[in-house]
Amino acid sequence: MNETSTTPVNPLSLSEPATASSALPAFGTPPVGSPASAPAPRPSVPWNPTPGAPTQTERSWAIGAHLSGFVAAWVALGFLGPLVVMLTGGTTSAYVRRHAVEALNFNLSVLLYLGISALLMLVVVGFVLMPIVGVVYAITSVLGAMAASRGEEYRYPLSIRFVR
Repeated sequence: MNETSTTPVNPLSLSEPATASSALPAFGTPPVGSPASAPAPRPSVPWNPTPGAPTQTERSWAIGAHLSGFVAAWVALGFLGPLVVMLTGGTTSAYVRRHAVEALNFNLSVLLYLGISALLMLVVVGFVLMPIVGVVYAITSVLGAMAASRGEEYRYPLSIRFVR
């Protein structure tokens, strides 16, 4: 009778008996047979994987805040577009609210600047200022929309903070 000695296995033990095939590498070391410098697989996510970054929907609302004021300004009510965005999309997202408030403040400031330019037309200076205000308004509205589409914050120049 040829008996081999085996160690008894404890059925209540959480660990497997150590054998050459079931030995695990130490924590933090790559498994045997895998390259040590292999990058971790990237998860499949849409556009922006960073946590806390604005979603595509939030960016779209923020773009709308900037461009709706530009569109509505043709009837001298440029502040209504960002106001509507702030009251609808701004209630669900802080990102949308920040962009809508920024666009609203700038549109109110431009309305004030255009009113001052109209008064200064009595002394001819307003004829020069009004086109300058219009060009600056168009350029900065597009820049604000582009920043919102990239998920960045944007501050308009010469904007009076009426709404916080």
